[in-house]
Amino acid sequence: MITSPYSKHAKLFPNKAALITKDGVLTYREWDKAVRKTATWFQAMDSHHKTVGIHLPNGIPFLQVFAGAAAAGWKAVPLDLKWKKEELQKRIELAQPDVIITTTNLFSKEIGFNQNVWIWEECKEKIAEMPPKKNFPDLDDSLPFYLGFTSGSTGSPKAFIRSHLSWIESFVCTRREFGIKENDHVLIPGPLFHSHSLFGAMSTLFIGGTVYVLDKFSPEKMFSVIRDHPVSVVYIVPTMAEALLKKNTSVKQPLKLISSGAKLEVHTRNRIRSMFPNLTLFEFYGAGELSFVSFSNNERKPDSVGRPFHNVKVQIRRHNGEIAGVGEIGKIYVRSPMTFIGYITEPGGYAKSIADEQGWVTVNDMGWIDEEGYLYVAGRENNMILYGGINLFPEEIEAVLSKHPKVEKAAVVGLSDPYWGQIAVGIIQGDVSELELKRYCKTHLASYKVPRKWYFTEEMPMTTSGKIARGELLRLLEKRLVNATSINDCKHPMIERDELPR
Repeated sequence: MITSPYSKHAKLFPNKAALITKDGVLTYREWDKAVRKTATWFQAMDSHHKTVGIHLPNGIPFLQVFAGAAAAGWKAVPLDLKWKKEELQKRIELAQPDVIITTTNLFSKEIGFNQNVWIWEECKEKIAEMPPKKNFPDLDDSLPFYLGFTSGSTGSPKAFIRSHLSWIESFVCTRREFGIKENDHVLIPGPLFHSHSLFGAMSTLFIGGTVYVLDKFSPEKMFSVIRDHPVSVVYIVPTMAEALLKKNTSVKQPLKLISSGAKLEVHTRNRIRSMFPNLTLFEFYGAGELSFVSFSNNERKPDSVGRPFHNVKVQIRRHNGEIAGVGEIGKIYVRSPMTFIGYITEPGGYAKSIADEQGWVTVNDMGWIDEEGYLYVAGRENNMILYGGINLFPEEIEAVLSKHPKVEKAAVVGLSDPYWGQIAVGIIQGDVSELELKRYCKTHLASYKVPRKWYFTEEMPMTTSGKIARGELLRLLEKRLVNATSINDCKHPMIERDELPR
């Protein structure tokens, strides 16, 4: 189980800090006791699905409920505090938790529509009265413990299920490839709802390190913790890196940054290295369904997502299922002990595996492998633009656009076109002209890859996980083009300095 080492840690270093938040410090003795009491509380409940929804802010309660549920053989379902009522309702109907735990403040907002909602302040008192089990239950590591969400091609949510074993194998990668050990102090500045942050915290507790959790991300809070504590590792996403770069500061202490979610642009990596002169930077490619796939910590091949982790095999397949050649783009397939159990797509449904007979899994990313075994991601198959019979990958074009010094953010989407089928449309945040961008693209891309139309925005819409909301951009553009009857009608507060297709 992912919680198995806690009792051992409590014996080896009982007074060592396990968790540090703005509300205080929890030692490993206290953490072990709290998790075992919470597990006892869950096991005493009458339950049908053995599933708990976690609608809590960042802090010890979130991690205590998550770990306690896992130790009891339950599944934990983190719920994003930013979701609106309709978004929450869809995901709750899909996950069917026996109970949702939230706070008094949050209950009165979007979560109150559900009847099985318990208030943490009351749960905490009941948990405190529970006798902690001597040891954690001896559970099968193949049991599910974590239910997350992703969206299909239709935008409807589907749930993915992970087993204890998949994360335990991932914890081995944290030790082996990232070199994180029990003497590390690990800062988690992002929301625990997101698997990158949650995994960072839980893997550190499994190893026996000290976890610092911010109640809410801000560059000021992050720098303050790094300055005042012996932080050695920080889990970030690219949007956090961009926010940090806006601060005119430098951190001299040795630091290890672990980034995922999207690839850091070259100019961002260079500026981050200037800000943190004693930096070790790890970027990894993966997904909620796949866990770790590949990682990189050098600049020799900056466009690559690195080589596979020690326990991961990668294949690139053509459309007919044959193995692609070196440098040939195809669909990325992964086989490892870290992949997920399967998807739940209907309320009350069972998890359905998407692995083939040999255990290979794909999330429909496209890419290639070079002669040295480095993996490159071209883009998601569902994002692919079919331009006059040629496959264009928006991510490739975005990577080039993002290197322009005046571009803050760039997105490329495909719009329907009666002649070409689809055309690539560039959406740009930054003080740059269309002519500059066209010239820049023609220097770095084949002419057919240069976007045919351009739109500009003062603020790019983002998902809650810090990625550009490509689907929202596409819907906005399509809606505007349908409704516009003249160039003056084609107005939207998000998009400025735009042109209608000619």
